[in-house]
Amino acid sequence: MTVFRALYRLQLGPDLSFDDARRLVPYLRELGVSHLYLSPSLQARPGSTHGYDVLDPTRISDELGGEQAFRALCREAPGVVRDIVPNHMAADDANPFWGDEERRGQFFDLDPESGRHRRFFTIDELAGVRVEDPEVFEVTHAKVLELLGEGLVDGVRVDHPDGLANPREYLERLLGRGVEHVWVEKILEPGEELRADWAAEGTTGYEFANDVLGVFVDAAAEDALTSLYASVTGERRAFAEIAAEAKLELARTDFEPEVGRLRRLLDEPGLPEALASFHVYRTYVEPELGRVAPEDREQVGHAELSERLAQVLLLEEPGHDEFVTRFQQTTGPVMAKGVEDTAFYRYSRLLALNEVGGDPGRFGLTLDEFHAGQAKRRPHALLTTFTHDTKRSADVRARLAALTWIPSEWEALVRSLGVEGDDEYHALQTVVGAWPLEPERLDAYLEKALREGKRTSSWVEPDDAAEQRVKDFGRKLLGDAEVERFVERLRPLGQRIALGQLLLKLTSPGVPDIYQGDELETLALVDPDNRRPVDWERRRRLLGSADEPKLQLTQQALALRARRPEAFEGGYEPVDRGPDVCAFTRGGEVLVVVPLRDADPPDPGAGWREVVPGLYER
Repeated sequence: MTVFRALYRLQLGPDLSFDDARRLVPYLRELGVSHLYLSPSLQARPGSTHGYDVLDPTRISDELGGEQAFRALCREAPGVVRDIVPNHMAADDANPFWGDEERRGQFFDLDPESGRHRRFFTIDELAGVRVEDPEVFEVTHAKVLELLGEGLVDGVRVDHPDGLANPREYLERLLGRGVEHVWVEKILEPGEELRADWAAEGTTGYEFANDVLGVFVDAAAEDALTSLYASVTGERRAFAEIAAEAKLELARTDFEPEVGRLRRLLDEPGLPEALASFHVYRTYVEPELGRVAPEDREQVGHAELSERLAQVLLLEEPGHDEFVTRFQQTTGPVMAKGVEDTAFYRYSRLLALNEVGGDPGRFGLTLDEFHAGQAKRRPHALLTTFTHDTKRSADVRARLAALTWIPSEWEALVRSLGVEGDDEYHALQTVVGAWPLEPERLDAYLEKALREGKRTSSWVEPDDAAEQRVKDFGRKLLGDAEVERFVERLRPLGQRIALGQLLLKLTSPGVPDIYQGDELETLALVDPDNRRPVDWERRRRLLGSADEPKLQLTQQALALRARRPEAFEGGYEPVDRGPDVCAFTRGGEVLVVVPLRDADPPDPGAGWREVVPGLYER
């Protein structure tokens, strides 16, 4: 099996089949990646653009080319990591496990009283799978285990493990079936750590994405940008308060079916308030084994719960095993929909910080905090800055982070344009962050942002007139010469941050993950914008060109990882180059020096040979 040096994520779908991916293999080998990191590839709904709506987990997708094409891709690729979806399948009669009434009761998590199924978040068309049932596990994982057993696939990325009844037990079962390399799409809140007893290489890297951007955010600009935001929008509350409000709102409305099921199991007052009060996605109490970890006690203690409910969740009042499991499966969706899909669109102080797994209330990260996070990371945890789930691409976030380097100039632009209200402030940041931006893409983004925020408009009750006013404002910005001049001022600063965070991703402890096309500047917004077709021919043509610093850095850093694997398997040692330079060595043989502000890398000193700016080897 190939050593995990770097993963390259490919979003399979109507625009990228197995054969299309196979034709990219020579380019990706030359780029320097060790593994293709494939989005779900089992049989999904016809026309699926993402593959998470699995119809039949026993078959490889016909739409993507079928099993023989998939096997040909695996044989030609240097290595393959697959995204798997154990938590849910499509609630569709074309699904043989859903269409058969007897199988439906065994395979899906149904409420025996109402007949309703556990949903994925608030999506009725996706039904929760009872993967904790040994037979259900075997049937739904047979094809995945077959491919792993044959050596065609080296590892898996587990989508949404927090939806499972017992994530730890599920990962143990994978390990017991010989699946040694597993990454979990687990969102860790700032300060939270992946459970030590989980049989996983690590997470998919959202915590790294937020930390690596955080060191480039100038904390000295916080007061100025907070004051500007309050002046323009009238919003003076902290993000935590806005998030708590949104979580409770969702718990009382969108999650009423889940609350109703919990109430039938334990009719305790204040269930919506309890679900919304957790500060992490979930706890992992195991009623079947009587296991309550210290972290679980801590989080239950921090939540706003009645005395009885706390006792139930900590197994101090026995007899409520199903309630405890269901409750834990529900806090994650409330967090995700309340924070990421609502509050992130209501609080626009600095949109660079509104990222999955991030805290928009945390304005920047100190070097000491960054180095501490690096030291704790598992050796093969993924390092990402951009995924199909992120709200913005790494380059857009980098450019927006650069606003903290020139806060007075940003305020001058905002005042000159007469920006009023959160919607307009959000639109302006979107324009300067993703410029040049086609009007249709901006319209689509603003419509989604307004509906997710659920204030100006919503998916349930769209306000077309209000949406159009914001879209008109956005289009006006696209044609404004003053905005364009500001973008030209901001662009090089954003590019410095983008290259800096890329260098840190490619050299930090863990396995770098490159999202498709991101080896060149990629100015993408939230999905589906980030799944637009990639110009692969342009990337092939530019490979090796010194005119594309991002592409050159990617290729040269990955070549160094291949040439000096012992250095990257060695220790991580911070190097003090002052408060505005992030520097460290890997294995004593590789030196990384990244300025955190608008400056060139300092001289590395004697004995170091430059690979690319900021990266040196002995």
